[in-house]
This record gives sequence, C-alpha cells and structure tokens, in this order.
Amino acid sequence: MAYVSYSEEVEAEKALDELRFKPLSAEQAQAWRQHHFVLSPWRVVFWQVLVGGVLGLLAWWITGRFSAGVSAVYGALTVVVPAALFARGLAGGLAATGVTGAVLGFFVWEAVKLIVGVVMLVMAPRVVSELSWLALLVGLVVTMKVYWLALLVTGGKTPKQAR
Repeated sequence: MAYVSYSEEVEAEKALDELRFKPLSAEQAQAWRQHHFVLSPWRVVFWQVLVGGVLGLLAWWITGRFSAGVSAVYGALTVVVPAALFARGLAGGLAATGVTGAVLGFFVWEAVKLIVGVVMLVMAPRVVSELSWLALLVGLVVTMKVYWLALLVTGGKTPKQAR
C-alpha cells in the first residue's frame, strides 16, 4: 500500500476539481438561462396579493360578513408582508459580499420573516375587529400555497414561455 502525503492529496483533489468544474462561456450561460426558468420572488408576492384579495372577497360573499373578508385578507397579509420583506432583504447588500454573506443574509431575512409573521398573528385580535380565526387561517394557508402553484404553473417553461 502506497502512502501519500497530505500536500499530494490536496493537489490531487484540486486537479480533480478542475476536471469536474468548467466555467461556462457567455454563450453557454445564455443558452442555460433560456432553458432554466428562475421564478422571481416578486412574481410570487404579486400572486399572493391577488389570491389574498380574492379570498377576502370570497369569504365576505360566502359568510355575508365583512369581518370574515377582512380576516381572510389579514391572514393573507401575514404571509405577503413577511415574504415581501424577505424578497427585498435578499435583493439587498449581504448577498453581494460573497457566499458567506449570501447564506448569512438568507438566515437573517428568514428569521425576520418568521418574527414578523408571528407578531402579525399575535396582533390579529387587536387589528381586526370581530376576527374570524377560521377565515384568517384559510387566508394564511391558501396564500402560503401560492408558492407551489407558481412553481406548478411555470414548471418546465422557459422565461419566454412563462411570460
């Protein structure tokens, strides 16, 4: 059995990495982008707002109570507001500082998103008079599922096809 020094092992690993990873040319990167759709977080937030508004109108229409509609909209807002903060935060400065900054930024903004969502739920009885918890939870859950709907609708499509 042959023994290999640590430095030789590191050099061999670097050589293997260079063989495995080849940077794309500008043309190859453009071709990759045309075949792989990246869903904008702002598009998801837009659809969440739209679905939340429709849910509010449906809750009002079904129950005949305006407060049920407001409760459903507030439930949707407990998803939309934190999601918009998260999307704005990720588009900000920490991601530009490199991989570590991007990962740190992701966790910081995810924590902000969770805290804001919990605070909004705790404040719901004070903000919405005659709160309907059922309508609020329906608004929250359905609006949260818009992520999956957006992925299903745009899945497998190129950016030009998805527009």
